[in-house]
Amino acid sequence: MSTDSNKLIDPFGRAVTYLRVSVTDRCDFRCVYCMSENMTFLPKKDLLTLEELELVCRTFISMGVSKIRLTGGEPLVRKGIMQLINNLGSEVGNSLEELTITTNGSQLSKMAQQLYDAGVRRLNISLDTLNPKKFEDITRWGKLDQVLHGLEEAKKVGLKIKINAVALKGVNDDELAEMLIWCGEKGFDMTIIEVMPMGDIGSERRLDQYLPLSLVRANLSRKFTLIDLPERSAGPARYVKILETGGKLGFITPLTHNFCESCNRVRMTCTGELFMCLGQDDNADLRTILRENGNEALKAAVYEAITRKPKGHDFIIDRTSDNKSVSRHMNVTGG
Repeated sequence: MSTDSNKLIDPFGRAVTYLRVSVTDRCDFRCVYCMSENMTFLPKKDLLTLEELELVCRTFISMGVSKIRLTGGEPLVRKGIMQLINNLGSEVGNSLEELTITTNGSQLSKMAQQLYDAGVRRLNISLDTLNPKKFEDITRWGKLDQVLHGLEEAKKVGLKIKINAVALKGVNDDELAEMLIWCGEKGFDMTIIEVMPMGDIGSERRLDQYLPLSLVRANLSRKFTLIDLPERSAGPARYVKILETGGKLGFITPLTHNFCESCNRVRMTCTGELFMCLGQDDNADLRTILRENGNEALKAAVYEAITRKPKGHDFIIDRTSDNKSVSRHMNVTGG
């Protein structure tokens, strides 16, 4: 790995410019593909403080990271989270190109204006259905009206919204086209995501949930004109334009066609574990290093961790496996 000009370059020549930070493992929903109903959450003492999270983020910024996404769990339920968002947001347009949030939308009615004022301009909203009963079933107790009201508030204050929907066989596969039309009417982009084999989610079996996006795209192509777009975001989505709505649709396919060859990111948990790959368990313990050795040691640890960033991963879902490729739940690293 090269450290030229203080940049993070992995062993395969890929520049690491994107950091996803989980600020909490807690969430006010219990989505069936993300966590079990009776989750045991981390003791608060194990979490990085807001000050420590900011220090780690600023360290990565000094090493060439230009985009940071805050995730959870649900990031906006973390007490005092606006302190971190305001402080990082002050770097947008200077050393930081973009600060974005992935949220379930439950807190947006009261926080949308604060996010915009802090420098956030774009939100990814996890929303898998527009059917109130299905929504409650998927989230186990969430209320759709609360989320939709939050989306309207976010749109009103000027936040750009992208809807992230996990394709779930027999659950929402019959309404993805309807959601696409709704997104077009609202001016939202949309991304459809394959379910990922991460963590024990209880009685729900991922193999029964899994729906390959090649099939989803084929079905949507019968109703819409999909035009491939050459653009790539900082993320793994492959985009098409929907001629009938004028909107943009992304496909994220960690199983049928992973995106490892262009991976530019690493993920840090709320306890300071740095995962170099979404689909592998190898990690670096940044919390201990930060608390015992300070900032220079933290930089050295990050450089060392990037030397272990693998070329790629292989998620597998089949009836011979236990349906989880990695042991941690999605709420640990935010997907």
